[in-house]
Amino acid sequence: MASNNSLKWAGSMKKVYAGTSGWAYTTWKPDFYPAKLYSTKFLNYYASRLNSVEVNYTFRSLPTKKLLKDWIAATPPGFKFAVKAHQTITHIHRLRNVMRVTSKFVASLLPLQKQARSGVCFNCLPI
Repeated sequence: MASNNSLKWAGSMKKVYAGTSGWAYTTWKPDFYPAKLYSTKFLNYYASRLNSVEVNYTFRSLPTKKLLKDWIAATPPGFKFAVKAHQTITHIHRLRNVMRVTSKFVASLLPLQKQARSGVCFNCLPI
């Protein structure tokens, strides 16, 4: 039986987000995705099972407003997108003199921010 202290601690916990690195994997059929599910429905199905996802797309490309709006529409409120910082920031400039490119990157994510869908932004750094 749980003690009063552990119940108080559990009641004060923040929400836990669980997800994977991406969702667009046809090889996940039929173990995760239903065998006949179209790939255009993967994100919607994924978001019915998990509440966050790591987005590697942003490492090579800045997302368009339309793309982010489509992602938002395919996921329920509270779902979070953890984006990878663009390679220009981390690999090309190696975190030096990146104010302008970082501002552009952050601005490209505004649709996620406005809908409270931004999770963490993580940096994958070269050796």
